Amino acid sequence: MAIVKYKPTSPGRRLSSVNKQSLAKADIKKLRNKKIRSTGRNNQGKITVRHRGGGVKQHYRQVDFKREKFDVPAKVIELCYDPNRSANLALLQYADGEKRYIIAPEGLQVGQKVYSSQKGLEIKVGNNMPLKFIPDGQEINNVELYVGGGAKLGRSAGNIIVLMAKENGFAQLKMPSGEIRLVSEDCRATIGAVSNTEHRNVRWGKAGRMRYRNIRPTVRGKAMNPVDHPHGGGEGNQPIGLKHPKTPWGKPALGVKTRKQKNSDRLIIKRRAVKKN
Repeated sequence: MAIVKYKPTSPGRRLSSVNKQSLAKADIKKLRNKKIRSTGRNNQGKITVRHRGGGVKQHYRQVDFKREKFDVPAKVIELCYDPNRSANLALLQYADGEKRYIIAPEGLQVGQKVYSSQKGLEIKVGNNMPLKFIPDGQEINNVELYVGGGAKLGRSAGNIIVLMAKENGFAQLKMPSGEIRLVSEDCRATIGAVSNTEHRNVRWGKAGRMRYRNIRPTVRGKAMNPVDHPHGGGEGNQPIGLKHPKTPWGKPALGVKTRKQKNSDRLIIKRRAVKKN
């Protein structure tokens, strides 16, 4: 796996790079579904997420986030590319012949055997077990927020969650954002970091590659007229000119907290660092 830069044979090639990996295509019919695009619209047809639409047609691969086949050895038969996510997939074949996809941890090898258990296991990349059996300081991924709820944390390429400590039935987790939060020590996690760590270093290079990814053009507010955006107007290139950046609808933007009050706030020991404007 490496980031490759090609000769600048065109303006798009000049600025772009490609993540070259020798991976299989995840394409088992029983483990894929038709993917219906919402193009950023809700059930009323209103746009709730801007700049979405188009993109290459994809199927959704069914990923096993629960890992609930306990104490059954599973052999890694393929490492696969998944167009729906930044991380790679691993295709497991269990001793009874069943096949399932999981998010591949970094360092997982074809032919390796992995296990999932409610008891303690060997601390080996790909093994899945409750947090209470994992030593402090261990790098983990695909962590459950609630017991039996399936992995919710640490699923993107290169993500690492560090198990800091365990006390009073809770485990302290240091998230990739720097936030430290509590999770029940009965929640399960997978050993290792998430695969495809180079994904963040890819330079997409041209607008066309973003269109393949279902991302439409984004226009700067300061390039608009005052009627269209709070940042618009002025002759030539102007700074924002306001005390704080705003959205097109006049609400504060860029660095403003959007998380509403939740019951789980009591489980957050340390908030992630917020950039100051």
